[in-house]
Amino acid sequence: MNPKRMQLSMMLLALIPALPLQAAAAAQLWAGVAKVDITNEEARPVHDRLYAKALVLRSGTTTAAIITIDAVAIAEIGTIRNDYLAKVRARIQKELHIEPSNVLVNASHCHGSVRSDVDQLSFEAVRQAARNMVPVNVGAGTGYEDRIMENRRMKLKDGREADVRRAYSLPPDSEVVSVGPVDPQIGILRLDRKDGRTLAVIYNFACHPIEALPNGANSADIVGFASKAIEDTLGDGAMAFFLQGAGGDVNPIFYKDVDHPRNPEALGDMLGLSTLRGLRMIRSKDDGRLTVVNHTLELPRADTAKRIRAMEAEQATLLRSLKPTDLNLKTFIPLLVKYNMSAEFPSYYSYLYLHEKMMNRDNLISRDAENRKHLQDYISNIHTMEKLTRLQTNLALLRKHQADNLAAGKKTLTVEIAGVRIGDFVLVTFPGELTVEIGLGIKKRSPHKLTFVAGYTNGYIYYTPTAEQLKNVGGAQEDSDCLVAPEWQAIFERKVAEILETL
Repeated sequence: MNPKRMQLSMMLLALIPALPLQAAAAAQLWAGVAKVDITNEEARPVHDRLYAKALVLRSGTTTAAIITIDAVAIAEIGTIRNDYLAKVRARIQKELHIEPSNVLVNASHCHGSVRSDVDQLSFEAVRQAARNMVPVNVGAGTGYEDRIMENRRMKLKDGREADVRRAYSLPPDSEVVSVGPVDPQIGILRLDRKDGRTLAVIYNFACHPIEALPNGANSADIVGFASKAIEDTLGDGAMAFFLQGAGGDVNPIFYKDVDHPRNPEALGDMLGLSTLRGLRMIRSKDDGRLTVVNHTLELPRADTAKRIRAMEAEQATLLRSLKPTDLNLKTFIPLLVKYNMSAEFPSYYSYLYLHEKMMNRDNLISRDAENRKHLQDYISNIHTMEKLTRLQTNLALLRKHQADNLAAGKKTLTVEIAGVRIGDFVLVTFPGELTVEIGLGIKKRSPHKLTFVAGYTNGYIYYTPTAEQLKNVGGAQEDSDCLVAPEWQAIFERKVAEILETL
């Protein structure tokens, strides 16, 4: 065919709306994987290695890179600097010609310590992956795991909410009436070489991987062990990529346990095996659909000045409520044991109580009444102290973010949202710590059967709880360690709905 006529034909084909999807499906999907060790060996003893993993995908004229990092975040908190994403994207664009908007970086949110040159190492992983691309078949599906996590928010009798943290004590059991949901779904993408051997597995799950080891050693935590279980089982160089989901208010199970050593490996093995079970049900096929869309969004910043003043007043009230008591810790504990061991005769054997009664005396009974009052006052002071600890911790977070929002000089916060389609696997991303109800809602409303949500991606803006949860400002970490106003949720969810329609 004449080259000019061929060029004209191609231009006309591009104008036909039905063709892009057909062409994408007909195109061949290529994929390459690589990982680079980013463990900081100088920070603390090393239990297991931390990695920057890269998956590079190409179909037709579209090339994308997905990078997963074993780190708490890729900005703001932890050791990765705020310029990390821009530096990595700029170098990938310059040397590998992948558009910055097509580069997704997800932090697992484990609390491992990574090397200071993590940006260079991340690029190296992408460079190696881009060199090793092979044609692949694609499959998508789900797994199920409900044993390893718990929602950390609790509704209390007074209408407030509290959360489960190691930074402070829990409210008394008698005050707790219900807990929030979890998301047991594992979103799975399977990429197989043409000979049937698995090249890569993406698995998306919502849970803070913050179990930690008893000795505090450097570790990729739950998800590091889960990925190892998947990779060891599949063999043939298969690589597992964990994408953190909407796990902002989801902890590892038994998070406050004080009787057993922490064991992230056991939880990770369960997650890995459940992912493998789901993977077994997925059949890959020739499917070249690869779409990436990227949008920026302006979200309203919170103004918590009024709430801060109210919490300061509450703090003062609690301090004034502390009661005088004759006890200290040394005397309180033995008395507590005695008066719970024998409620009727705590101070001595029963016969002496009976003897005093016969003699018309009440020395022991009077002593018991006084001790019981001191015990109740001391317990009341303990509960007040616990409230003050929670209040003080969350108040510090509110003050920090209020100062950050005022210093920003504008009333909105710019964030990046991406949508990705790889075959039947559909993913939306967000830089905040989305709480689980938001992720569940997006999945439920999506027009796509296999829709998944990844927080902690392409930046970090702290917690992003629901508008309803933000009515509780100051009561839990999620609603205190937060930059956005309640209106953020509706703005975000409208944009997500638009993105899902385009995919």
